[in-house]
Amino acid sequence: MSGFQNIVLIGAGNVATQLGIAIQNTGRKIVQVYSRTEEAAMKLAEKLNSAYTSDLGKINRDGDLYIVSVADDAVGKVAAKLGMLNGMVIHTSGSVAMEVLRESSANYGILYPLQTFSKSRKADFSNIPFCVEANSNENLQKLKGLAESLSGNVVEIDSDQRKILHLAAVFACNFTNYMYGAADDILKGSNLDFDLLRPLIMETAMKVQQMNPEVAQTGPAMRGDKRIMKEHIELLEKYPEYRKIYEILSERIGERRGEEGIMV
Repeated sequence: MSGFQNIVLIGAGNVATQLGIAIQNTGRKIVQVYSRTEEAAMKLAEKLNSAYTSDLGKINRDGDLYIVSVADDAVGKVAAKLGMLNGMVIHTSGSVAMEVLRESSANYGILYPLQTFSKSRKADFSNIPFCVEANSNENLQKLKGLAESLSGNVVEIDSDQRKILHLAAVFACNFTNYMYGAADDILKGSNLDFDLLRPLIMETAMKVQQMNPEVAQTGPAMRGDKRIMKEHIELLEKYPEYRKIYEILSERIGERRGEEGIMV
């Protein structure tokens, strides 16, 4: 087990909640939870049997590790208010540079779990990729020790690579989930249930575990079926925002298969 035994969790959102529970299950102690709202801090602290605060000025100064797990735009602001700490300070963001933590500790780094989290759904960390980075090799090894106690999939990547990975994750996860929402809206318009699509969604997800996404691509744009695409465009007349997305994505799929102007 890595040297981190007493950990302060700064944040009480989706990532902080699931990560805090997983870390505590390794035998380490979450000694304090901070959130800008007392209610959120208290709720997570109750789950972790820890102290809590909504005042950064009352952060426990005796922690071995401080995990800043807040909204990306708030990481730097929160870190700047911590003052210099003796313990190591890390954040969990996919897009924020490691150097924003240098004013908080002489020892700092990144622990970025590449997964989508919700407070209400227990996360299985065993195969979640953990991307780690630190300002010294000694700190990196300590951080890897923590990550490896949570997951069998730990990789060292630098901040530039992490930003690209985060961008790709937005396409693969966030935009995909928006598409599920679009599909649900379209179905509701005709009194159809989203459950009808769940087997299709699952099969698509399973296919890309075994083959390249380009190979797995199917559908009318991939086949160059202009008649079907024209009908789809007409059906989307009352959904102009989805119609635009349909046209853009169909064009891109067509270009990948070597056909230009597929929507013409």
